[in-house]
Amino acid sequence: MTESLGESEGDAQERESLADLLMLHPFSDEEPLICTIEGATPAGEARQWARDVAASLVVAGVRPGQAVAVQLESGPGAVAAMFGVWLAGAIFVPVNPRQPAREVEHVLATVRPVAVLRDSGIEPLEDPAGFDPDVAFVTWTSGTTGAPKPILQTHSGYLEILDRVLGTLRPDRPESEDSQSERRPSPNLVPVSLALNAGIYNVLFGLRAGAAVVLMGRFSAVEFARLVERYQIRSTVLPPAAMTMLTDASEIDGLAPLRYVRSITAPLSPLAARRFMDRFGVTVLNGYGQAEIGEVIGWTAADAKVHPEKLGAAGRPHQGVDIKIIDSAGHLVAAGQPGELLVRPPRMAAGYAGGASMADRVDADGFVRTGDYAVVDNDGFVWIEGRVTDLINRGGNKVFPDQVEEVLMLTPGVSDAAVVGVPDARLGEVPVAFVVGEASDADLEALCREHLVAYKIPVAFHHVDSLPRSEVGKLMRRQLAASLNPPSP
Repeated sequence: MTESLGESEGDAQERESLADLLMLHPFSDEEPLICTIEGATPAGEARQWARDVAASLVVAGVRPGQAVAVQLESGPGAVAAMFGVWLAGAIFVPVNPRQPAREVEHVLATVRPVAVLRDSGIEPLEDPAGFDPDVAFVTWTSGTTGAPKPILQTHSGYLEILDRVLGTLRPDRPESEDSQSERRPSPNLVPVSLALNAGIYNVLFGLRAGAAVVLMGRFSAVEFARLVERYQIRSTVLPPAAMTMLTDASEIDGLAPLRYVRSITAPLSPLAARRFMDRFGVTVLNGYGQAEIGEVIGWTAADAKVHPEKLGAAGRPHQGVDIKIIDSAGHLVAAGQPGELLVRPPRMAAGYAGGASMADRVDADGFVRTGDYAVVDNDGFVWIEGRVTDLINRGGNKVFPDQVEEVLMLTPGVSDAAVVGVPDARLGEVPVAFVVGEASDADLEALCREHLVAYKIPVAFHHVDSLPRSEVGKLMRRQLAASLNPPSP
């Protein structure tokens, strides 16, 4: 175990630390470990950089169990700062450099770190909070259904989350020690910000796998293709919005030697997956998880080969994860029937900063309510239908927005689409659509009538320049619904 600068050797040995993923990484000091489009930082330099950050934090008065906000652009310096915080025994609080000042103030007031680390130096803060020694970092819920909440991720819990997924991707067949030592994992390309849970996760995932890490700043389709070729990336992750950008990028000829892409951060439609696969010949593996519980459902390479017809499914539960589907009364539903998805992972987040727990989401048997509708087929594959809060009840008929959006996206000239429910005096709710593109209402309605039952067809089509999405591409439906029902003056 890596000992932090602020705790005794005995305390350090009693707990696992994410700092070990850098400090005990198998690469020698001379080997490139943290890479970007500009170049690569050797493992030894990254480790020393982290030690220097830790020493500076301790000198500035940071003590174990206190939080440190880090506001740096994604790059080797941000990675070193994250590990430096852990070496100091502190809690890492990522802050996006592009966040407005008011949002930064909200983060600091909610989490109460002892200091902020920026390019300009370390700024001490007053009235810091204290946290359990196992707490590693703070991430936030997406905010698609309510105000974002700060999640406390632990060292021990996150190591289990990483190993839970790595276990599904490692080959089952026995190999000699010689062949395993000769095979080095492909570098892990991280195409999202390190201020996001997805960015942190994928940096740690690559290091846990014994691989180098390749970082991007803001996503660019051309830069992504260059990085894939330069670092010979065979497998990576991408948000759905990034896959769409790549599919539509006429200046990109191919993505060799890329073979697999795992979808992250937001639901991936079968249409988007098929377009990407057809364009680049890359297998797309879906997955499902939430920041509080990690990835709980996903694909293996073996499943992808055996079940290509399951494109669009989230996959099957990872080892150690139990799931169940219940109806509105809390009763189990039969296979093939929709209901709310509940999951019971081996580990989950410790709770939320400020003292709130996850108890209100956990049933008597330890299953977490996900807030998502899902169906489990006879082969055990899970199909996500949509958010419980997004479901539109049109006179007793259930309309899942994602299904309607899939059809709208088939219309020539449509680049993005969203469907939300609005109040209706007779039916309770009716679906309306927001569309980005040049298609006419008549064309949109005709395609819907061709593919959907009548009650799923939107009653109106609103043409907009763009749809509100979070930084990782999640659709902000509440904003669209609010635009049709502005508050009274």
